[in-house]
Amino acid sequence: MRPSQTKARPQRRPTRTVPATRAAHRVLALVLSLMLVSCATPPESLGPDGRTGTWIGRPIGAPPAPNPALKRAIIARAEQEWAYFGRQEVVFKGAVESIPLVGDWEDDGPRQSNRVNAYWRAVGESRLTGMDCRQPWSAAFIGWIMRNAGVPEHQFRPSIAHWTYLADLIASADLPGRYFVPRRLQDYSPEPGDLICAYRAPSRVVMVDGYVSAGALNGVRAHCDLVTGKHGRTLEVIGGNVRNSVSKVRLELDGRGRLQPFPRRPWFLIIQNRL
Repeated sequence: MRPSQTKARPQRRPTRTVPATRAAHRVLALVLSLMLVSCATPPESLGPDGRTGTWIGRPIGAPPAPNPALKRAIIARAEQEWAYFGRQEVVFKGAVESIPLVGDWEDDGPRQSNRVNAYWRAVGESRLTGMDCRQPWSAAFIGWIMRNAGVPEHQFRPSIAHWTYLADLIASADLPGRYFVPRRLQDYSPEPGDLICAYRAPSRVVMVDGYVSAGALNGVRAHCDLVTGKHGRTLEVIGGNVRNSVSKVRLELDGRGRLQPFPRRPWFLIIQNRL
């Protein structure tokens, strides 16, 4: 603070000379500390409105007009298929998995097998059924959900593999009016209508500061579930080909509402539903 202006003559403080080398060291330390802070806190992918932001430095396009009816239809289709397969439940408490309710499995009989065939037909694979147990059908299930809910194909392209539509969504995220856009786990708490995605061994995903590029997903084995409910720190998701059925999975979020990756579910990406 500057001394107040009074009639009394202020005492002169002795001048202290800082050696040039010491001053230079202080400036260098300040610059380094600022560099470390900037490296530790990369720009967030989520904009202040919760519907825009950036992805790997590219602005995410303006959001579409809200369409809550379509979002509800997506969730309703997933709940419908879960009921069709007997409401199987899977619960993860940390890395501990339990199945409190076992439902119908893909190869229990024609009723279940033919339903899986409907999912396969949504992605152009009419020959496969639930009897083809070695063929993972979780991506076909998600594609069937989107198509039957009324999502236009230019907004979500059904595929036999998750990485294909994920790469497409990431590559087109800068276009205006996109329904689905990528979010980092550390920035965003998943909400009903979103997709949460994990990679499957032996695949690994190359990421930088929590971001993944479209090209880095080429050929990656992955699994995505649709978020259908959120109750405090409990997230409810529905996925196909989960323990041989359409299952509802309950997960624990951390204290900030963020996904917690663990060995059975190494989450790496959230796809936000902006409808």
